[in-house]
Amino acid sequence: MADEPLKTQPATLDDALFPSIEPFDSGYLEVSEEHRIYYEQCGDPEGIPLVHLHGGPGAGFRPINRRYFDPAIWRIVLFDQRGCGRSEPYAELEGNATQHLVSDIEKLRLHLGVGPWVVSGGSWGSFLALAYAQAHPDAVLGLLLRGIALGRKFEFDWWWQNGISALFPEYWRALRDFLPEAERSDVLAGYYKRLIDPDPEIHLPAAVAVRTFSGGVGSFRPNASYVQSISDSRQALTSARIFSHYCINGFFVPENAVLRGVERIRHLPCEIVQGRYDVVTPPRTAWDLKEAWPEAEFTIVTDSNHSIDEPDMAAELVRAQFRLPSAVIN
Repeated sequence: MADEPLKTQPATLDDALFPSIEPFDSGYLEVSEEHRIYYEQCGDPEGIPLVHLHGGPGAGFRPINRRYFDPAIWRIVLFDQRGCGRSEPYAELEGNATQHLVSDIEKLRLHLGVGPWVVSGGSWGSFLALAYAQAHPDAVLGLLLRGIALGRKFEFDWWWQNGISALFPEYWRALRDFLPEAERSDVLAGYYKRLIDPDPEIHLPAAVAVRTFSGGVGSFRPNASYVQSISDSRQALTSARIFSHYCINGFFVPENAVLRGVERIRHLPCEIVQGRYDVVTPPRTAWDLKEAWPEAEFTIVTDSNHSIDEPDMAAELVRAQFRLPSAVIN
């Protein structure tokens, strides 16, 4: 499929999004003996339910995420997944696996008293959206997906060892060389050992190194302020620790399980939006999903890497929600 030109080129991220809004409801939901998750709702309380699944795993959602959805149409639900954002306990790995998060999404839907909803997710959030939809297809009206992750070994190797390293060698060299020379043959294992260490003098520098790498390679154009913002030590720990935990455990699913499970949800409408120059979740993965799901709409955004904050990507994500069938959005 050819790259789709934008109808209007937004000059800034702010130009691409809806105006700022505040939640009309927020709270905590106890999802296990160890974990409670923070959630909020905004937009139209009588609107079509939509849940947004943030990336990472471990990143948490940001207030700007509210602005990607039309508040006149949607009852927008956002929540911080286990261990991150305002959810408690902070940076906790115990009881934190894909199956737990899928269960949490359904518990939240029932807690809020909503029927089937649209599920939106980018990066890790796209994987979690697919896993949830496959587990609960009757609870899903449609999917809005960006920067596709399918939880395969190829994708983990691409990020940690043999993919991004070919495109951003200087960033990857800094990531690798943080480790002692004896541990550099397995960068993921070296970082995971440090990130789960209880000593802040060990886990915090490792977390900052991982997030600095992630921030440096995820934008279409260099963005020093973005790198600095995601490398703050408290946020960096949840993102890096939980991300490495999921990677080293293969996202807690068998190889290709989510791709094979697409057969269970092909009857649902789906929008796939992918950055042409996404080096974090490379376009090959999105294309593999499209080939398994030929009914899904597939859009490539040319001037875009991985970040949801790039103006062209944001504008396309805003448009994608209106391409869902009228049976969903009317």
